[in-house]
Amino acid sequence: MGTSMAYTVREISQALSASFEGDAEIVVTGVSEPAMSDVGDIALAMKPDYAESLNEGRARVAILWEGADWQSYGLDAAIFAPRPRFALAGLSKVMDDGQSYEKGIHPNAFVHPTAKLGSNLTIGAFSYISAYAEIADDSVIAPQVYIGVNAYIGPNALVREGVKIGANVQIGARFIAQPGVVVGSDGFSFVTEEVSAVENARKTLGDQLDAHGDQTWTRIHSLGSVLIGDDVEIGANSCIDSGTVRATQIGNGVKMDNLVHIGHNVVVGDHCLFCGQVGIAGSSKLGKNVVLAGQTGVNDNIFIGDNVIAGGASKIFTNVPAGRVILGYPAVKMQNHVDSYKALRRLPKMFKEVAELKKIVFKTEGRK
Repeated sequence: MGTSMAYTVREISQALSASFEGDAEIVVTGVSEPAMSDVGDIALAMKPDYAESLNEGRARVAILWEGADWQSYGLDAAIFAPRPRFALAGLSKVMDDGQSYEKGIHPNAFVHPTAKLGSNLTIGAFSYISAYAEIADDSVIAPQVYIGVNAYIGPNALVREGVKIGANVQIGARFIAQPGVVVGSDGFSFVTEEVSAVENARKTLGDQLDAHGDQTWTRIHSLGSVLIGDDVEIGANSCIDSGTVRATQIGNGVKMDNLVHIGHNVVVGDHCLFCGQVGIAGSSKLGKNVVLAGQTGVNDNIFIGDNVIAGGASKIFTNVPAGRVILGYPAVKMQNHVDSYKALRRLPKMFKEVAELKKIVFKTEGRK
């Protein structure tokens, strides 16, 4: 992975708060896997298995695990990380060139006269900053971004291409939105004049009773907005809906992958992590440090406690107590799901054994 950045081994080790040995003044200009490394690269050989391929590349420097015999790999220097993957987070930040947007406000960007702009901003071509919107200091607004009326974006934001921020949305510091993010779309909220077939089906788990099949849907408008805390990151093409009356809320430090959907009135606690294609239906509330693996679905109007972890493709229909690890459809304790699946796999063999036992019993009874 090439980069225009250049740092010495000493500078990198200081940035990572890690120890090093060898030549401190070697200049590093890129990051690479061991076998694909060039002379100016720092190789990521954080486990012995990875280090075995160092001799296939040309790197003079590597990040290794603590206690590694770095000289045996023919290196001129090594940086030692007690938790290598965490060190990678720091290294990637140091070496990241970013998107190389042009500095300043592009002449083809539109900024409404009543908008309030902080200092040291980048606003790309064909972006639109609406009336009374405010963008705080040191933020980057990429090309083709829309910021709605009276929206606020805190300092040090990175809002990438094609992002749409709706009216009245309030966002904290160090916000990152990947391409195509939509914050402040209307909630998916519709009602029928009389009790609908869906309401009856939900109440009875199947029987629609006397509901009319030809009912039409009437929109409930979204009067609320979206409130987002500090240090939130949202993946590409993810959507957060506005609240119906009160705001949809996203806590501090929340991280979302691509294609995540947060419905209207949802409240998400601090430092939650949502993987790709997670969907959270309206008015659900999540505690702190909740982790939802890919394709997890959360029913509306339920509560998920602090520190819950849901495995991939889980479907959560009921409240989940704090600290539970769940999996399945419907989601249950992960160990219970695994036990049930094992039992399910044994069913064909059990049916065969029962059939054989029935034959034996019938033959025995026939002889009496």
